[in-house]
Amino acid sequence: MKNLNKIYPYLLVVIGFAVISILYFYPVMQGKKVNQSDIAQYTGMAKEQNDFRKETGEEPYWTNSAFGGMPTYQLGANYPHNYIKKLDNLIRFLPRPADYLFLYFIGFFILLKSLKVDNLKAFFGALAFGFSTYMIIILGVGHNAKAHAIAYMPMVVAGVIMVYQKRYLAGGLLTMIAAAFEINANHFQMTFYLLLLLLVIAAYFKIQYLKERDFKGLWKAFGVFILAGILAVGANATNLMATSEYAKNSTRSDSELTFSADGKKAENNNAMSYEYITEYSYGIGESLNLIAPRLFGGSNHENVGEGSPMYEFVLGQGASPTEAKDFASAVPTYWGDQPIVAAPAYIGAIVFFLFVLGMFIDKRKIKYAFLAGAILSLLLSWGKYFPLLTDFFIDFVPMYNKFRAVSSIQVILELCMPVMAILGMQAFFNAEEKARFKALWMTAATTLGIIIVLFMCKGMFSFTGGSDSMYLQAYGEMGPPFINALKEQRQEMYSSDLMRSGILIALTAAMLWLFIKNKISELTTIICVGVLMVGDLFFVDKNYVNSDSFVSARQADIPFEATPADQHILADTTNYRVFEVEGNMASARASYFHKSIGGYHAAKPRKMQQLFDYQIAKNNIGVLNMLNVKYIIQKDEQGQDMPMTNPNVNGNAWFVSEVKLVNSADEEMKGLDKLDTKKTAIVNQKEFAGAVKSTSLVKDSLATIQLKVYKPNYLKYTSNNTNNGVAVFSEIYYPKGWIATIDGKETDIFCADYVLRAINVPAGKHTIEFKFEPQVVKTGSMISLFSFIGMLVLVGFGIFTEVRRKKE
Repeated sequence: MKNLNKIYPYLLVVIGFAVISILYFYPVMQGKKVNQSDIAQYTGMAKEQNDFRKETGEEPYWTNSAFGGMPTYQLGANYPHNYIKKLDNLIRFLPRPADYLFLYFIGFFILLKSLKVDNLKAFFGALAFGFSTYMIIILGVGHNAKAHAIAYMPMVVAGVIMVYQKRYLAGGLLTMIAAAFEINANHFQMTFYLLLLLLVIAAYFKIQYLKERDFKGLWKAFGVFILAGILAVGANATNLMATSEYAKNSTRSDSELTFSADGKKAENNNAMSYEYITEYSYGIGESLNLIAPRLFGGSNHENVGEGSPMYEFVLGQGASPTEAKDFASAVPTYWGDQPIVAAPAYIGAIVFFLFVLGMFIDKRKIKYAFLAGAILSLLLSWGKYFPLLTDFFIDFVPMYNKFRAVSSIQVILELCMPVMAILGMQAFFNAEEKARFKALWMTAATTLGIIIVLFMCKGMFSFTGGSDSMYLQAYGEMGPPFINALKEQRQEMYSSDLMRSGILIALTAAMLWLFIKNKISELTTIICVGVLMVGDLFFVDKNYVNSDSFVSARQADIPFEATPADQHILADTTNYRVFEVEGNMASARASYFHKSIGGYHAAKPRKMQQLFDYQIAKNNIGVLNMLNVKYIIQKDEQGQDMPMTNPNVNGNAWFVSEVKLVNSADEEMKGLDKLDTKKTAIVNQKEFAGAVKSTSLVKDSLATIQLKVYKPNYLKYTSNNTNNGVAVFSEIYYPKGWIATIDGKETDIFCADYVLRAINVPAGKHTIEFKFEPQVVKTGSMISLFSFIGMLVLVGFGIFTEVRRKKE
């Protein structure tokens, strides 16, 4: 009974989190799903993989549906012995996306408990963290992997803090398990940002240990982290190793080309330019959104509602009330420095108030570690607007230049500030009356002072957005009046949201003052402040992710409808590729129905992206021919998809009469400019020295090579050639995993024409097979198995030790 009483409060917390998660996303109980744009793109990319898995029960690890062909390592591949993923699926038992919201709550609650925060305060703190607008909006647009990784961040931080608190066994086990889950989430940008925060926290504790000359404790903590880290990484070995392998061939790696697509000399060899990395840089002034949500207009599609300046303007132009309401539901009010924003990054006015309160009243110095993490996160989120720090990190901090959208590092700030806010609340109730009163008036003066200053500075802002000039041009004579109405709308939002935050701060300060004066109890004060804090965020979130964001399960699961053009192409049952001009290289719609050379992914195959930028975008039809692009989908005058047949397509494979050897990737790419790919193949001899047995070939005009069996991970051809030759295949070359055999005997594969596979084929009739059997999966799976066994042994040891300790 005694143990049950201890567990009971935590069961209530877990149940509370589950219920709140379901209530916020209540349409999931009706069988609906959030219409997530990124998940729709993923569905298109993974369609062939998922269909193959469903039909055969096998895992292909390769798909030809996107970018001409790529590994499925970043498309939800299932690996043997990935027990961490199975456990994670058990934890996320709620319908999506309620499962991620639930994880936010649980993880942050564990972090606050590691800092010895009372249950009720930790409960409200976890809700405030989970309802931070950024956390909700990424669920709305489908950044599931990002949300997944963020949800486990607080647990990892909790484990690390517990180890430094000398709770080595419990802290070490939590660090190990949470880190394993964090890595399994498969969003390495978020994990990298977490490591930056952990370095800051570790530096703080190291200073404390050194001050106390506790070298033994420091080494113990280091040993625990090493063991926990090895097992956490090992349990995810397959995914990590496969990702590392693919990353070397993706747009996140260095380019081998020394010139850019416009012919100019490349400034650096990083495949991602400085402009691309820092495109989404958070404006310095825009950081004020943290305390008042729509100071910079909210989003690119803001619902300003009836009675708003924009609604009245449209109504005044002769529109009906229904038309005005419809227009007012998606107004481009955002005028910050980022290209596109789905919602402001708002942590909550009350969270900010309590954060400042914590700085004044909390005596625990660990607050400075979280403060340093928040400041570092904020400065780095400014990106190109704070080049002093950003350039240093891009140039000197390993891995930092592999990630884009630097503004997303604010997730660290959105973790640190709520922690400090709840620590501030706890410290306030534990402090003496005099200290409470002093901290309260200083906090109120600081926060309300900021609100007043921002009111006074309203006239200093232009309220002009980067895209306003486009509207001026598009609307002609109505352009200037429209922009004036848009500015008026932005000004109204600026003032109203400042007023809103000011009122919330004043109410919070008043309740804490009433508590000091013994007018209300501590419990009542905590509940009132907590409800206000969470309610503030809840209602802001509902502006961006609400019941309107949900669609039927069928619409979410089948996000694309076949057009007449698709149906026409699908009538062709041969093996070919499709290029959708409208989709460019940034849409997976075509991938859902066809083997496409396009796709949608944050880390595209580098050489295919380069081939598009340097050749396909310049209308080099010869490159489309060699990629076996039989159909090109483009818009007609009415905006309808129109399928165009490419009569000059090379087919699935062909023999060439000449191999042209070059000495660099530059020569290889430039050689494609006017290459007859049916006759000549280009091979980089620096990379494939000796691969080609003969460069001058006698091609038999009757020679044939035909595809007989197609699977994503298996291709079978028959060839007939009177002379030795070189066969080029319209399949994307990937340096690992593919095995080629001729009549069962393995042969070398080399790269031709920058992206294609080629082999030497002896004279006569032969059976040629390609099998994708990645060694990285086999090796990684065994490491994962043994690492997971090691984790189980440690957990068992921890349980045994705890039981024995209680008995003693």
